[in-house]
Amino acid sequence: MGQLHTEDVRRAILDGHTALGIELGSTRIKACLTTLDGETLAAGGHSWENSLVDGLWSYSLDEVHAGLRSAFAELSADVAERYGTSLESVGAIGVSAMMHGYLAFDESGELLVPFRTWRNVNTTRAAAELSEALDVNIPLRWSVAHLHQAALDDEAHVADIARITTLAGYVHELLTGERVLGVGDASGMFPIDPATGDYDAARLAAADALLSRAGASHLRLSDVLPRVLRAGEPAGRLTDQGAHVLDGSGTLRSGAVAAPPEGDAGTGMVATNAVTPRTGNVSAGTSFFSMIVLERPLANRHEEIDLVTTPAGDAVAMVHCNNGASEIGEWAAVFREFAAAIGADASADDVFAALLSGALERGSDDGLLAYNHLSGEPIAGLDEGRPIIARTPSSRLSLNGLMRAQVRGSFATLSLGMRTLADEGVEIDGIRAHGGIFRTAGVAQRLLAESLGAPVTVGETAGEGGAWGMAILAAYTRAAAETDQPALSDWLDQHVFADEQATTLTPDPADVAEYAEFLDRWSTGLEIERTATRTMK
Repeated sequence: MGQLHTEDVRRAILDGHTALGIELGSTRIKACLTTLDGETLAAGGHSWENSLVDGLWSYSLDEVHAGLRSAFAELSADVAERYGTSLESVGAIGVSAMMHGYLAFDESGELLVPFRTWRNVNTTRAAAELSEALDVNIPLRWSVAHLHQAALDDEAHVADIARITTLAGYVHELLTGERVLGVGDASGMFPIDPATGDYDAARLAAADALLSRAGASHLRLSDVLPRVLRAGEPAGRLTDQGAHVLDGSGTLRSGAVAAPPEGDAGTGMVATNAVTPRTGNVSAGTSFFSMIVLERPLANRHEEIDLVTTPAGDAVAMVHCNNGASEIGEWAAVFREFAAAIGADASADDVFAALLSGALERGSDDGLLAYNHLSGEPIAGLDEGRPIIARTPSSRLSLNGLMRAQVRGSFATLSLGMRTLADEGVEIDGIRAHGGIFRTAGVAQRLLAESLGAPVTVGETAGEGGAWGMAILAAYTRAAAETDQPALSDWLDQHVFADEQATTLTPDPADVAEYAEFLDRWSTGLEIERTATRTMK
């Protein structure tokens, strides 16, 4: 960045011509500051981990507050170091977070039970009842499934529920005082009617009837769910109290235009510019999921397919895998520990790149099977997870083979779900991918293309992730507030991705066929996992 450019950026920061995106992911809270056309200016982050509370995965609200402030402080320090100025204001702000889950509050705003994240799979009965009554797949992790399960279990707190929301909705209310939700995140709480862009009225009535039969007749979902907004619609402004939540020093001023809070799936679609029909994206992080924007409704209901929406409200088929790249990260940490033990100085990125570099070696994982399931995985038919490496006695164990098995195995559950969409006749022009695993050029991208049997494009923003995508949605909201703007997809093409640098890899048919054979072996080997969940306690 040249001096003139630095001065231009400093002026933009001082004038508040910027957008701030915050995303609360499973292991990192990230903050990203961009120009209003998407150029990344600074970033900050905070590491955190979920914990088991009374047998359920959770994060405390104290951790949420501390993590937000830590991520923003690191972002502010980055601004000061790069541009020699403090971050006193932003022009637009947006929050995204892990979708689904369950945050229940009483009339006074007190949290009734610890936050229940998407990772919990204790809602089997509720999800089955809702799916049957509503004639749409309601996954275990959806907010309405958590609420209905709490009613079925006669939990005491249900009597005091005044509202429920997602993590993004909670943080947005902290910052703005507005109890709203972007339509993409809302579609992971309860089904959306594409015609209205709001919760499906007939299905709300059916779900209310189920709640009544479960002993919660006082609840009406239309009262307890957040109000739904589409991308570009104003969702309030950063308040004085909200600015203090982010920045305890009092430097950050209030007033930024706020975008509707979104889920990590929606920001992934924006970050990859995959928001129009026949486009799709894969987001690779702690969980893996694909989002395919539909041309027409699916013919049948499928347990492995969620029907959600883009941030603009268009129908999307989502294949969500609870388990993603975490196990690869665990192995990378082991090898980094080994490097330190022999006196080698290697960064996490260095280790990760070295491990992945040989994963394209064909045949290196012959006789090896890797399962990345740290938790239950409905698509694979697993109620619990056990990370496993298994191999035949005649197989050769090598670094390349180990990592090839890990990466291909981590994509396998996603491949099973995508097979269902292919059988439905869903056509996809191409897949765009993002997430940290794609920072190592070409490796995970090629293996993903082989696993899906479709071209995979990775743009220069592939490693930016959801915080960047949320900043883009915030910038779009600001632009829409100032003047009439085109549809989100057109605005992205014109203002953000017009000069994008991207690479597309088309898989070799022979590699696609070889992966299909691997997937059959991997699927058969799931019995190893089921045995492990019974015997490894």
